[in-house]
Amino acid sequence: MILALALTPNPAAAFEIFGITLIGSNEEDAAPVVDPLTYSVDLDTGDAGAELDGRLRAASTLLADADRPVSGSLGLLSKARTERELLVAALYEAGRYDGTVEITIAGRALDDLAPDAEFTGEPVPVRVAVTAGQVFRLGRIDVGGDTGDIAPARFGLMPGGDAGSTVILNAEAKMVRALRDKGHPLARVTGREIVADHKTGLLDVTMVLEAGPVAPFGATRVEGTEKVDRDFTAYMAGIEPGATYSPDQLEAARERLLELEVFDSVAVNEADALDADGSLPVDVTVSERKHRYFGVGATFSNTEGAGVEGYWGHRNLFGRAEKLRVEGSISRIGDTTQFGKLDYRAGLLFEKPGVIGPPSKFVARLDATFEHPDAFDRFSVKGSTGLRYELTDTQTVSAEIALDYSRIDDSFGSNEHLIASTPIQYVFDNRDNRLDPKSGFRLLAYVEPAHDILNSTSFVKIKGEASAYRALDEAKRFVAAGRVAAGSIFGAPLAAIPADRRFYAGGGGSVRGYGYQDIGPRNAAGMPTGGLSYVEMSAEMRIQVTDSFGIVPFIDAGAVSASTTPDFANLQVGAGLGVRYLTPFGPLRVDVGVPLNRRPGDPTFGIYAGIGQSF
Repeated sequence: MILALALTPNPAAAFEIFGITLIGSNEEDAAPVVDPLTYSVDLDTGDAGAELDGRLRAASTLLADADRPVSGSLGLLSKARTERELLVAALYEAGRYDGTVEITIAGRALDDLAPDAEFTGEPVPVRVAVTAGQVFRLGRIDVGGDTGDIAPARFGLMPGGDAGSTVILNAEAKMVRALRDKGHPLARVTGREIVADHKTGLLDVTMVLEAGPVAPFGATRVEGTEKVDRDFTAYMAGIEPGATYSPDQLEAARERLLELEVFDSVAVNEADALDADGSLPVDVTVSERKHRYFGVGATFSNTEGAGVEGYWGHRNLFGRAEKLRVEGSISRIGDTTQFGKLDYRAGLLFEKPGVIGPPSKFVARLDATFEHPDAFDRFSVKGSTGLRYELTDTQTVSAEIALDYSRIDDSFGSNEHLIASTPIQYVFDNRDNRLDPKSGFRLLAYVEPAHDILNSTSFVKIKGEASAYRALDEAKRFVAAGRVAAGSIFGAPLAAIPADRRFYAGGGGSVRGYGYQDIGPRNAAGMPTGGLSYVEMSAEMRIQVTDSFGIVPFIDAGAVSASTTPDFANLQVGAGLGVRYLTPFGPLRVDVGVPLNRRPGDPTFGIYAGIGQSF
């Protein structure tokens, strides 16, 4: 017996698998049910096996909606016909092309029922019997048309391979994408034939591709802007007219516009046809978000006290996505009873994107700080201005010019500093998610040449960080994460380096279980002095227990040295367990850590709370 199915492209409103059209949504679902009719359902999958049985039951809407009445007898007939299409599609996905689905309603076969059949005696019994059939493998594969060097085997289609419908459709989509990646924006499938030979158990696949012409980008057309400048939006999309078409550039344009933070939604699509000059216009459709915003936040640690912060901002100050943000915070609440010993910070931030091309951003900051950690007391006013530039979608460089006045009291006395510096930073970041990464890694390299004008001291501060993330299972419920960081200061002795520029370790963002900045050299009174070098290491196993809850066992280690080379002999280690409450905007985090080689004066444990993973 031979089964032949021919398919053609369909409207975007429907989803089709090998001749079976499945409607993705039903606008009547939320409407009141007219003439409600209840039913009961018995789904028999026969010898399908546990895996296929699970797939079939997951695909069944009769089962999923068994506690919801349908709209009369006509509604039950419609739902049963849709059920058969869904279950046959599930069989096709499993490569079962001779499987059958038989449905009876009140003991009568679905195909024998008249369109106006009526059912009584609620709940109406519905029986669904599935015969799985044999598992088909791929047979002959023929890809014709204007295909260039497309080879089906590169996309998972080869004789004897998996013949599941989704495997074939995914391979087809990848072939079209490969043509589009070569500059063919109108590439498409123009024909497809699937032949299942029930005697041999082989599925022959024939498809015809049409590449279409190689085309350059044309003009960028923008719709939906209100207060954001339309021409600026087109400019920030960064799609250069005359450049060869690339779907990656469309996605990069979308990401770049979203990062402006002035739009709720951004769609970037090529036009359906070429212009008269052979170029392909690009359509950008945006929806603006509220440009003014404000908020408050809080942190807590039993070793560092509580903290509160507030901020107000404007995302579109002059109409071209300029950002202004005013922020302030108070911390160490509960860690001290003296108002004069609380930590205070205030800041003003201004950003202007696109100053030397779409990937660039001008940044200026003014910050005032009055803080009292165990190692020092500091009052500081710092101004900086610089440029951030995205080399690629994963690589960013930035450079600043900064001037920082500070008055510091520490174990080396009371001193004033006026430091001019030029911080330079490089970041590689291909993580899949910034707040809750499950794959990828992040690298940071930082160098800051500095000169203390008031004390005629010059020094260079360098540091680097690397973190990596890997999911250990397909569902990404078990994620291993690791982080290493190190740094050194060269050019001046420890006493000549301002206390806030030295290295410290310990606390929620460092080695959990220890007090804030408490790891490292100490003076005769037992207070930390900071050091000229440091090293930190962390490892976590992030375990998602349910859709909204997770646990994280972790271990941290760190050392700070008074020399320019870290002294691993003084390595302090902490370990503990964290819990995560998973939200759409990132996990809410609470960690409890204990010092494993506790010294006199160290806390017995530390509790840390915040938003996002610890690194």
